Amino acid sequence: MSGILLLLWLNIFHPFYVSVTEIRHNKHTGTVQVSVRVFFDDFEKALEEKYDKKLNILKPADHKQLDLLIATYIKAHLKISANGKIVNLKYLGYEIEEDAAWCYLESENVGQIKQFAIENDLLFEQHSSQSNMVHAIVNGIRKSTKLDNPKKEVKFIW
Repeated sequence: MSGILLLLWLNIFHPFYVSVTEIRHNKHTGTVQVSVRVFFDDFEKALEEKYDKKLNILKPADHKQLDLLIATYIKAHLKISANGKIVNLKYLGYEIEEDAAWCYLESENVGQIKQFAIENDLLFEQHSSQSNMVHAIVNGIRKSTKLDNPKKEVKFIW
C-alpha cells in the first residue's frame, strides 16, 4: 500500500514526460507508417512556444494551420532513415484519445528494410526529463528502446 501511495505522490508532485513513437514497415505496400503519441497539453505548450501562437488542439480555430504546425514540428524532431536513406514522411493528421494526441505519418514505398536509424527529440526542449519510447516493427519483429533526454538517436538492425 505504501508503494502505491508513493507512486501517486510522485505523479502529483513530480510529473513524468513521455511520448511513444511506433514505426512500422508495411511489407505489402513497402511504406513506413508512423504513429506518435504525446500528452496533448505538453504538445500544445511546445507548439505554442515554438511558433509563438495561442493554440487549442482540442478545438482548433484553424485546423489546417494547426495541422501544418504539427507536421512541421514532428518533421523537425523525428527523423528516420531506412537502409541509410532518409525516409520522407507525409503527415496524415492527428486525433485525440483521452489525454493524448495521436499523430500519424506515412512514407512512399521504401522497399525492404534491413535497418532503421532514428533521431527523436520530441519535446526535449520542453522538459529535461522527457523520455521518448521508440518501437520499430519490420517483418513482424519488434525492437524497442527508450530515449532519455538528451539521448536522441537509436539504430535498429534486422
